[in-house]
Amino acid sequence: MSQAAPTADASTAQRPGRSCPLDYRYQPADIAAAPALRVEHAYVIGGLYGNVEALQAIEALRDAEAAQGRRVEPVFNGDAHWFDTDPADFARIAAVLQAHTACSGNVEAELARGPDSAESGCGCAYPEFVDDAVVQRSNRIIARLHETARDFGLHRQALRRLPKLLRLRVGGHEVGVVHGDAWSLAGWSFSQEALRAAQRQGWPHAPGSLPQAWREAAAGVLCSSHSCLPAAVELTVDGAARVLMNNGAAGMPNFRGSTCGVITRLSTDPRVPPDSLYGTTLGALRIDAIALRYDHAAWRRRFLRSWPAGSDAHASYWPRIAHGPDYAVADALFGAFATRGDDPLSSAIARAGTPRW
Repeated sequence: MSQAAPTADASTAQRPGRSCPLDYRYQPADIAAAPALRVEHAYVIGGLYGNVEALQAIEALRDAEAAQGRRVEPVFNGDAHWFDTDPADFARIAAVLQAHTACSGNVEAELARGPDSAESGCGCAYPEFVDDAVVQRSNRIIARLHETARDFGLHRQALRRLPKLLRLRVGGHEVGVVHGDAWSLAGWSFSQEALRAAQRQGWPHAPGSLPQAWREAAAGVLCSSHSCLPAAVELTVDGAARVLMNNGAAGMPNFRGSTCGVITRLSTDPRVPPDSLYGTTLGALRIDAIALRYDHAAWRRRFLRSWPAGSDAHASYWPRIAHGPDYAVADALFGAFATRGDDPLSSAIARAGTPRW
């Protein structure tokens, strides 16, 4: 992870689905300069992917917290749209994005750009380890989503106004919220693959590294999503604990043998929430990965109505939707997270209402 936001080389430049548009890019210092939204409790929701059932589960969690006196701010950090080619589903997701705090993911950025600018395809900026067939299918998925979005001109205008990043202030801590990484809306430096490489190198502090991102962003916590699998890092940098929370996907299964989505919960309430999968405390800030238990059977039926067998999304995503990815919770934990007892949360996922720590 010596370079967090590499410039596309000749093999990836101008290849739809692999290229990174210049307007996706920013610097960690832009996080430090962003206006801070002060909240006491927030859900950071990345990778909803048009899953209406997952959205309903988030709203139920929020309402349950409100009943206990906690007003939770939903913060959407990209790719709220994806599978929602049905106009009614698209309208539901559009309304929620316009009603709450949000920043853009690559899906929103490409919908805002419109179908006539297909240079970047899905805008995923897929690295080379992702198979070409997956990239091509993603480009065709966004093309179908563009067809739905044609009838939502006002929403597309709203998407153009979404910022690339956000900054929250929770419990006296600065939290940077991005979709990809600290350098690009579609960056992969916070993926578990990149983090594994950085861990092998001893977490270098060079320019373009995660420790340097925390420093330049002036944030103790960074939240992301884009790489679609969860990752949590806790390291001591400059004598202070720093945390990265990549929630993976709110709208798809994230771990082997489970069907739950994952969102990141930030709160000034020090208690461990009952649906926490893993988490930590920084001073007055409690940070947790929350298991999002939506109506999986209803979501499968909804998905199949839009994306039956033989469709692009079915080919790319149905095995994960049906069975979960080949990924354990232990695979998602780095730094201090990886030392807190390593029964890999299969039991925590199964025990609804029992936190890991």
